[in-house]
Amino acid sequence: MRKAMRVAAAGATLALTALGLVACSSTSSTGSGGGSSSGTIPKSAYGPITVVVGKDNNGLTPKLKALWDAKYPKTPVTFKQQSDNADQQLQDDLLHFQQKSTDYDVVSADVVWTQQFASNQYLQPLTGAYKMDQSAIVPAVLNTSKYHNIQYAAPYATDSQILFYRKDLLGSKPVPTTYDQLFADCSIAKAKGIGCYTGQYAKYEGLTVNFSEAVNSAGGTVVDANGKPTLNTPQAKQGLQTLVTAFKNGNIPPAAITYQEEDGRQAFEAGKLLFYTNWPYAYSLTRTDGSSFAKKNPSALGIAAFPGKSSLGGHNLAISAYSKYKGTDLQFLKWYQTPEVQKVAIQAASAAPVLTSLYSDPGLRKSFAYLPTLKASLDNAVARPATPYYQSVTTAIQNNAYAALKGSKSVDQALSDMSSAITQASNGG
Repeated sequence: MRKAMRVAAAGATLALTALGLVACSSTSSTGSGGGSSSGTIPKSAYGPITVVVGKDNNGLTPKLKALWDAKYPKTPVTFKQQSDNADQQLQDDLLHFQQKSTDYDVVSADVVWTQQFASNQYLQPLTGAYKMDQSAIVPAVLNTSKYHNIQYAAPYATDSQILFYRKDLLGSKPVPTTYDQLFADCSIAKAKGIGCYTGQYAKYEGLTVNFSEAVNSAGGTVVDANGKPTLNTPQAKQGLQTLVTAFKNGNIPPAAITYQEEDGRQAFEAGKLLFYTNWPYAYSLTRTDGSSFAKKNPSALGIAAFPGKSSLGGHNLAISAYSKYKGTDLQFLKWYQTPEVQKVAIQAASAAPVLTSLYSDPGLRKSFAYLPTLKASLDNAVARPATPYYQSVTTAIQNNAYAALKGSKSVDQALSDMSSAITQASNGG
C-alpha cells in the first residue's frame, strides 16, 4: 500500500471526544439487519452492497468489481471512494456510523481504527454465523483485527518496515538483526563520511511507529491489553534511550529529526546513509529513481528484515453493524482473502498479502523480490498501541518522544509524561 494509506491514516485519527464517542463494551450490536451473530444468516441478508475505501490511485477497484460481479452477479458491489486524506476518510466513516446509516456495508479500516470502531459497537463481530476461518492469515496481521480477543474485521492488506542498506559498503559483514548490531556498524559509515541510520523521527505518526519499534525490540510494550500504559519498565527506557543516544552520538544524523518516509528515502538514494528503515513501497522507487545509487548500481542495494520488531501497517475490512446485507458482506470479506484476489491486489497496488502461503509463491517472488524479507519482518511485527483512544495516545507518544530526541526532556521524564497522558486518554480525557 502507499505510504499515505499506511501510516498517515493512523496519525489522522480524529479525537473521539470531539466526536462525542464513548467507549462501550466489547460485545457489538448486530445493527439493523442481517440476522444474529449465531445460527444461520437469513436469505434476506443478501443483496447489493457498497464497500467504502480510500481513494484508488492504482486502478484496483475496477478490477475487483469486475471479478466480484462476474462471480456474484445477483449481488453486485459498488465501491465508494473517499478522498486520499485520512482525516476525511475517518470522519466520513464515523459520521455514517453515528447516523446508523445503512449506506455503508463494508468499510476499509486502518489497523489502528478497528478497536476504535469496535469499542463503539459500530461493527458486526465475526462470531457465530459470521465466524471466518483465519488459519491461513499471517498471525501478527490477524491480531490487528481483534478487540478484547473478539474478531471484528478481516485483514486484507498488510505492511511492515524493512531494512534498506548499502550492500557495497557493508561488504562481507553480516546484516544486523538488532539495533545494537546496527549501531555497531556505524564505524563503516563514519569512515565513508556518510550518515549511519535513520527511520522516521519528525513529530507525526511515523514517530509513533519508530518509538513503538524501539520499545518492542527492547522487549517492552507501550500499552497493555486494556490500553493502559506500560512504560515504567527497564525495557521501555532502554528502547527510547537507544534512539536518544543515537541522536546524541551522531549515529542518527541530526537532520533525521525532521524526516518522514520520503526524506529518509531521498537521503539514502543520494548515498548519504548506510542504513535506513522504511515500508516496502520504497524498494521499487530506490531501484528505479534516476538519482538513486541503486539505479546505477543495483547490486549495491541490500534489503533485510527489520532489525528487531517492526510496527504493523495495513488495512482491515469490517462489516457495518447497520448494514442490511451482512450475508453478502461476509461473502465479500472471505472473497477478498482468497489467493486470486490477494494476487490481484499486490500486482495492481503493491498491497502486501495477508495469506502466509503467498510469501513463498514463485511467481510473486519473481516480481516482488522483497516478499521473503517482508515476511520475516511480519513474523516479528507488533501492532501499534491498541486502544479506542488512539489519537490521544499517539499524540502523547509523539510529543514526548520528540522532546526526548531533541534533548528538551530526559528519557525518564518523557516516559513519565507519556504515561500520564496515555492514562488520561484511556480514562476518556
